[in-house]
Amino acid sequence: MIRPTREREQSATSATKETDSTQSTVKQCPECESESLVTSDGGSEISCERCGLIVEESRIDRGPEWRAFNAAERDSKSRVGAPTTQTMHDKGLTTAIDWKDKDAYGRSLSSEKRSQMHRLRKWQERIRTKDAGERNLQFALSEIDRMSSAMGIPRSVREVACMLYRRALQEDLIRGRSIEGVATSALYAACRIEGIPRSLEEVAAVSRVDRKEIGRTYRYVAQELGLGMEPVDPKKYVPRFCSELELSEEVQAKANEIIDVTAEKGLLSGKSPTGYAAAAIYAASLLCNEKKTQREVANVAQVTEVTIRNRYQEQIEAVGLY
Repeated sequence: MIRPTREREQSATSATKETDSTQSTVKQCPECESESLVTSDGGSEISCERCGLIVEESRIDRGPEWRAFNAAERDSKSRVGAPTTQTMHDKGLTTAIDWKDKDAYGRSLSSEKRSQMHRLRKWQERIRTKDAGERNLQFALSEIDRMSSAMGIPRSVREVACMLYRRALQEDLIRGRSIEGVATSALYAACRIEGIPRSLEEVAAVSRVDRKEIGRTYRYVAQELGLGMEPVDPKKYVPRFCSELELSEEVQAKANEIIDVTAEKGLLSGKSPTGYAAAAIYAASLLCNEKKTQREVANVAQVTEVTIRNRYQEQIEAVGLY
């Protein structure tokens, strides 16, 4: 009774040793004892980068069984859908029924089949949102996508904005506030986090809520979620404003220089970053002989001409050009 048990223990020990030795050979080249091992693109071979020895070649290839030589061929052969995204309430994992009313061969469907597909589409849209919470989330994410498209915000910032809204929904911060207000504040916060700042006036121009509500909701959401926002650097507005005013790179560099010099002297504290950047651009355009009127700069920055005049006087005095 004892002997078979010992044999099993010995065989298990030998198998463990073999596994350990196999794993140790994978970590180090047996030829040159180098640890710089690389895996092939298909994942079927492990080779030494120094001497070229094939250390292991019996690995499972987890890639597709088909080959593709261009993007169109790869898309046509792929049998998976689009990647998951935070910009959709179901993260893009549900199915959709096409509206073309055609079969797999491109032929039009009969009237009976068309009515059947119409009913299927109707119920498909209904069951995508199972409760009021998902319907509200769907509406909020569509609002974020609409405002992002209107302001030309990249896809990565939209993903961050949708993630912030989902966090606010999980923390129950929506209760007592409008869905549009929280969605707009999430988009505004995402722009600041990703370094693509947009002023409250720009966000309010495409939103369905006023500026005061956006600012109030943004401060509440940022505090509850612990976002820890820092003040916006006025230099981040300079490239966009100069591009819209059709000013040269020389003006842009001069405006950044004015902002750096005056910020070191403490003039930036308590000032609006958009108005501060607009005044620096106005001063730089005068110095570089590419004059723009205060009204033109004010319209682009969405500030008043009085703000530009006040900041302009402070900046030229600090720089020593008065």
